[in-house]
Amino acid sequence: MSDSIELEKLAELHQRGVLSAEEFARAKERLLSGSTAKPHAASGEIPGMAAINELRRSREDRWLGGVCGGISRITGIDAWIWRLLFTLLVLCVGTGLFVYVLLWIFVPEDQ
Repeated sequence: MSDSIELEKLAELHQRGVLSAEEFARAKERLLSGSTAKPHAASGEIPGMAAINELRRSREDRWLGGVCGGISRITGIDAWIWRLLFTLLVLCVGTGLFVYVLLWIFVPEDQ
């Protein structure tokens, strides 16, 4: 694919909000410099890991363990939607309770 097509695709992703301004600038710089390295290989950063490392159980927005409140904080989706999702997983598949308990055990509580 030509550089102009790649730049158009990057601009479209940036315009739709998929790429932040910083990500757009880095991708554009890599494309124009001819670098084909993975985007986060130089910094050692894996996409999404920062959000996962910031996951904490909420002390304010909790019904049981604060898991849904914590997930809500990092995703920007209301906690009631996460509670509904976990409830549906418990009722339909039965794995929702297992996942919730694991998160309750392994995700640290907010300070």
